[in-house]
Amino acid sequence: MSDFTTRPEIRGTFGVASSTHWLASQVAMGVLERGGNAFDAAVAGGFTLQIVEPHLNGPGGEVPILLWSEREGRMRALCGQGPAPALATPAYFRGLGVDLVPGIGLLPATVPGAFGAWLTLLRDYGTWELADVLRPAIDYARNGFPLVPRISQAILAVQALFRDEWTSSAAVWLPDGKVPAPGALLRTPAIAATYTRILDEAHAAATDRAGRIDAALAIWYRGFVADEIDAYYTHEAVRDTTGQRNRGLLRKADLADWRARYDDPVTLQYGRYTVAKCGVWSQGPVHLQQLALLRHLQMDGLDPASPQFVHRIAEAAKLAFADRAAWYGDPDFVDVPLAALLSDDYARARAAAIGPRAATTLQPGSPAGRAPRLPDLEAAARTLAASDTRFGVGEPTFAALPPVAEWAAREIFVGDTCQIDVIDRDGNMVAATPSGGWLSSSPVVPALGFPLTTRLQMTWLDDGVPGQLQPGKRPGTTLSPGLALRDGQPYMAFGTPGGDQQDQWTVSFFLRHAMGLNLQQAIDAPSWHIDHFPGSFWPRSLTLNRLTVEGRLPEATRQALREAGHDVRVGPDWSEGRISACTREPAAGGSLLLRAAANPRGMQGYAVGR
Repeated sequence: MSDFTTRPEIRGTFGVASSTHWLASQVAMGVLERGGNAFDAAVAGGFTLQIVEPHLNGPGGEVPILLWSEREGRMRALCGQGPAPALATPAYFRGLGVDLVPGIGLLPATVPGAFGAWLTLLRDYGTWELADVLRPAIDYARNGFPLVPRISQAILAVQALFRDEWTSSAAVWLPDGKVPAPGALLRTPAIAATYTRILDEAHAAATDRAGRIDAALAIWYRGFVADEIDAYYTHEAVRDTTGQRNRGLLRKADLADWRARYDDPVTLQYGRYTVAKCGVWSQGPVHLQQLALLRHLQMDGLDPASPQFVHRIAEAAKLAFADRAAWYGDPDFVDVPLAALLSDDYARARAAAIGPRAATTLQPGSPAGRAPRLPDLEAAARTLAASDTRFGVGEPTFAALPPVAEWAAREIFVGDTCQIDVIDRDGNMVAATPSGGWLSSSPVVPALGFPLTTRLQMTWLDDGVPGQLQPGKRPGTTLSPGLALRDGQPYMAFGTPGGDQQDQWTVSFFLRHAMGLNLQQAIDAPSWHIDHFPGSFWPRSLTLNRLTVEGRLPEATRQALREAGHDVRVGPDWSEGRISACTREPAAGGSLLLRAAANPRGMQGYAVGR
């Protein structure tokens, strides 16, 4: 493999940050430069992402966070995924005559957890005032930020919906009644006003840093923000994919009862690495299940561009994602056999079923001898036949796209999420995957200036399946930050946007890096993903045995994969993955050598450090 990379692997000793947007990376680095720690920096960068990537996340979204605290000497997971409203029941949706929760509009809202998670992290591990970490986001919202082309195209795709139906969104995203051009500065002053009001009220309510953060949390979840959400979702009826105008189910009581909370990450040993993911309320353990299988598939020494490397990872992914469909759910509501799913005996048996030919059927396993239960996989076809899809679907929630070829459109739009990773000079680490509240998925709450998450579309209505919709239950989420120890010591923070692709792109990235490629080489290398499971986003369509590869993957490899039975689709050369990563390791004199790398695809991710 060539030593050339699209950009350098960043190296330093003071601090590093990598994210899916250069402004967020630089905001995070600026916090480190001014004495903040990795937690302060990640929060400031995370709030910046809400403003500068509004098509990929927003203030009304969610975020799972993994952290390493050098002071405590431990990893923790922080769940910023809110639950279903009390009014959201399978019976309610069946009464609407639908088989699935819609992908857009007001009905699929959950409690917006990002604000709670970011502030909890700041209060418990940061050092800065909330006003200071929010200042960059407020400044960009008030004074303007440059539009990357994806934002303009996202607005263009749904402009008719905004003009005709979601007029509160038109007021924000169609300034002067026009689709804003790529590169133009866009202002979102209503968001700046909302955050400024929160700060003013919090400052008036408390006299110390932690008290002001707690006051801001109360204002969001039990104060004027919750009041405005309640009023809008109770009284406004908006058009969605049912073809009807529906009111929302989210209420102030749902927000008032919710708190972001910590738990222990789930871990798996792979060689000298201990890989950590969020719990089974996320899809994170899918990453670990794949690694558990790949330990038995002789990956060492394989060329990362070889058909053997791609085939074995693809087939391991098929089995792990089948288990996700059959077994994963909120562990507060579901008895998920996670220990069995990650056990070496189970992995060895599953790996033994992988042969030289591509699997063409969905094959969930039977951990601990339990029989798998899948949801109704025909619901997607019935739903599409009965739905109005003119104005969007689930992910990336766009309607008819601008007139570009199929794969060009995919290159532009896949990845409805963001990523930020930070490590400071003391060795504190954060990996976070913010998402939800996409500008094109639900209408702006007028008094607040932003839309809310539509994550409830990732539930099922089927009785008895682990992912069934229940009030107070977290929907399964694709959001999946990662941490890794190396030789028992904290080492890497990483992650990517990409929905169902997240815990595929990062598996091949991790293996390439573990085999010796530096961070940037491992990110730049040709990548791919499978579709061999019911999709997580409305309309939950089932695709089998599709392998989508970048055009840079050697033709000989692509041909060998076809001969092995894979349905190979070839995308653009730089279309698969948006990974960010940072690492730390001991250096001479007791300091740390820090590294960072970012994804070149889409031309907006960036890593910084010194």
